[in-house]
Amino acid sequence: MLHRGIATLAMALMLCYFLLTRYDAQFFLFHFYESLIYIVILLMLFYFEEKWAYMLGIFAPAAWLIITFASGGTIGTMRQLGLVLTGNRPDNPASLISLLICLLSVLMIIFCGYRWKREYAGLGKGLYTALVSLVVTVVYYGIMIVWFWHSFPHASAAG
Repeated sequence: MLHRGIATLAMALMLCYFLLTRYDAQFFLFHFYESLIYIVILLMLFYFEEKWAYMLGIFAPAAWLIITFASGGTIGTMRQLGLVLTGNRPDNPASLISLLICLLSVLMIIFCGYRWKREYAGLGKGLYTALVSLVVTVVYYGIMIVWFWHSFPHASAAG
């Protein structure tokens, strides 16, 4: 059964990444790439592959949150949140959109986890689904990290 809430969250996350391309144009392709996993989740829901969609809906946003926190991306986001909460206009809309992506990602993890537990927990093959989804997520974000790393020239360490 198609869960409209998860489909809506996937669509909202996808749209946030597309909106992020407007304010963070130098990373257009990266943000477009980040949105692709949510298109996959939507397609899986549409073609009644919910168990895979739910598991990717847990792992993909969690991986994005880990990468964002590890790279220090939340510092600017918290600054923008502080500006908004004090009634000031944010000076970097991209960081504000990142905050929205963080919130939507947490909701996606919660909703997908709930639906997984309700519909598939205890039926068997959960470990297989989790491992395959984890590998897909690691490869997906691994490609993005390597691509990002090789996109920028690095200063010579010998110099």
